[in-house]
Amino acid sequence: MSDREQNGGDQPEAASAPGVWPEVERAEILARGAALKWASGVFCRPEHLERLGQYRKRESQRTTSIHSRLKSVVQSYLEGVGWGLQQLHEARVDLEDVSHTLRKAGLESGQNSEGTKALDTLRELSINHCQLLAAVSNLPRLYSVRSVVQEAERLVESRRLLEAHARLMELERWQDDVLWQLHAGPGASGTGARAAGSAGSPLSAEDQELVTNYFSGVGRMVEALGKELWAVVSSGLALARQNPTPFVSAVRIIEREEALDQSLLEERGASGVDVRPLPPGRPRCWRERFFQVLEEAVATRFRSMSYLHTRGPGLAAHLSALQHGIMADLTTVRNLLEHCVPPCYRLTGAYLCASHRCLQSHLAQVSGWELESGEIFAVLNWVLHIYTSPDMMGHPDLSAELERVELGPLIALEGLEQLHNKYVHSVRKSVSEWMHKALEVELTDWQRDQEPDTDHEGFYQTSLPTIITQMLEENARVALMISVSLRDQTIQMGLYEMENLLNRFRDALVEIGKEHRRDHSNKNQFYLHYLLASISNCIILKASTESLQNQQSSRSPGRFSRTPPGPLAALDRAVRRACRLVMDQLLLELQPFLQGVLSRSWLAQGEPTPKACRVLEKHLELYARVRPPCRQRLQEESQWLTVVEYVRAVMQKRLVCRGPEDRRQLAQRIVQDEQQLRDLYQGLECEGSVSEVNPMALLPVLADFLRLKDPGMLTLEVSGMVNKYPDISEEHVLVLLDIRGDVPRHVRGAVLDLLEQSAPPLPAGYRPIFTDILVPPSSMPFCLPTAKCA
Repeated sequence: MSDREQNGGDQPEAASAPGVWPEVERAEILARGAALKWASGVFCRPEHLERLGQYRKRESQRTTSIHSRLKSVVQSYLEGVGWGLQQLHEARVDLEDVSHTLRKAGLESGQNSEGTKALDTLRELSINHCQLLAAVSNLPRLYSVRSVVQEAERLVESRRLLEAHARLMELERWQDDVLWQLHAGPGASGTGARAAGSAGSPLSAEDQELVTNYFSGVGRMVEALGKELWAVVSSGLALARQNPTPFVSAVRIIEREEALDQSLLEERGASGVDVRPLPPGRPRCWRERFFQVLEEAVATRFRSMSYLHTRGPGLAAHLSALQHGIMADLTTVRNLLEHCVPPCYRLTGAYLCASHRCLQSHLAQVSGWELESGEIFAVLNWVLHIYTSPDMMGHPDLSAELERVELGPLIALEGLEQLHNKYVHSVRKSVSEWMHKALEVELTDWQRDQEPDTDHEGFYQTSLPTIITQMLEENARVALMISVSLRDQTIQMGLYEMENLLNRFRDALVEIGKEHRRDHSNKNQFYLHYLLASISNCIILKASTESLQNQQSSRSPGRFSRTPPGPLAALDRAVRRACRLVMDQLLLELQPFLQGVLSRSWLAQGEPTPKACRVLEKHLELYARVRPPCRQRLQEESQWLTVVEYVRAVMQKRLVCRGPEDRRQLAQRIVQDEQQLRDLYQGLECEGSVSEVNPMALLPVLADFLRLKDPGMLTLEVSGMVNKYPDISEEHVLVLLDIRGDVPRHVRGAVLDLLEQSAPPLPAGYRPIFTDILVPPSSMPFCLPTAKCA
């Protein structure tokens, strides 16, 4: 700090002096500004000046230390620069000596080059001598090439393959030596060419063509020997059972060629100028070709196994022939051919892979055909079960080989799914046709002049449910032999087709019912019997449908858009339609007798009721031929229909009581009719489910209403009737009041007020009775004139 202050007056002169760098000047200014800032912060008060001496001493020591370090650093840099200059000077002296020596060597080499020209003649003589020596040494071989080729051809024709191959290797060696001598140049002679350290000029096209033409028999020999080898390999299965010697010879030749290929590749495979080139046609890779020929032979075996009879019914026999042929060939390969080849071949595994690939392509072709369901079943069963069974790939003797190879599936998952879809589509078409025919037969049977057949329990039935049930269950059982998923798809398809059948059957019932009502002259007397048989058929089909649904796997996705409950809903609609037609037939037979209700003759004699009861009794006897629970349903529906129609006949107001005696007789006749009907149904009540509201109980209520002597009590009677039958309307009560014939105006008004005030809602589970009973319009006691008065 003190030094800076002391030297402060000299700094401007130093900064302004010429030769001072601008950076030094800028650094000086920044340092001075920082020092002033520091001093103003430290000596901001007068009392702080007491420590000025301490600060000056400390800053002086620091400045001295910095100056000493800078001097030492500059001194070390200067010593290094001096040593470097000395080294440069020594290098310059050495370079001058080297350049002088190189100039002297250049002059001496120029003087000696004239002496080397005398050696050119000697070099030409040496080249000619080497060429003549090579020609003389190769003349015996060149003269014997044609004879060796002819001898090798005779050996090939007589299948003496090993000897022929020895001749071929000798010819190839000669050809290789000649090519190398021509390629190597003057430094190559005879066998010495193999050790030549440098190669000559590249072989010209004329020399190459000359050697190739002269040794053209070698190429033909290679092709002829290879053709014979592959013929032997192709017939290896047959030779193994008779005489495996040719096959063994072929394998030995292939191994020799493979070993020669490897040695030549190791010796000459590297790239370079002085590397000896490979002989023509090398490498041959005959071992790889061996396995290709083996796979071609397997494919040929496949085509020979009844291939022409694959389509149609012969597909299953074709697959069986494939199974036996493959296993017989595998046995031959494993027990015979495997011992004729080196262990590294793993011939059994190679044959397995070749057979598997051929099967994959063959089955892919078969899957693309338009196959019927039986053919698709044969393919799926063979692929999924027979091929993997112990009779084929699951054989214990093949387990070791299968562990070493990865065969994969015969048909991919997408292909299997397509086959499943084809199978389901084909079965669906067949099922639809059979169901259509069965329905036609069913509708034709309705025209027969005899009752339907009965089962061992005495219930009516026809052949329709038996045909449908057996067909669907058989299809499900056959599909399960393939897989659970195919079974589920088949069941779904069957349920969908059953729903279509039931919808068509329901439509047919509607048309039959219309035709029956139109044609009164030629009615089928067994119309009702076949309606009841159709109801029993639906019950059987419902049990079959539920059984099929229970067989389905819970995780199987539905293939069709409709869910399994679809057939059950269609069954219920068909049953309800058939029951409705049965009730329509009952109503048709009851109407002639119910028209006489509430007439004077009925009141005096009760004549129509016994006849109506006989009609009901006949119907109830027929209802007993229907399977439960529809039998109880028909009995209950007939009871409701009878009561409703009976009350409807009462509401026609054909009779108005003239006095108490008429009311008593009317009530007594209604009670007698109710007792006859109750006696008719009494033996059936224990068999069926009885509704919460017994329709028979309505008739005594009506009788009590008509029998009541005091009209003033009618309000209370109507109140009880409304509580018990909340669907009774004002019109129904007015008709009953009119039938009594003794109700005063004020009582009628009170009853109407009561009906207006008490309109209770229908309770849950209540089945209306009066809702379907229409009341005829009341006749006016007088009418107004429609014309103007004169």
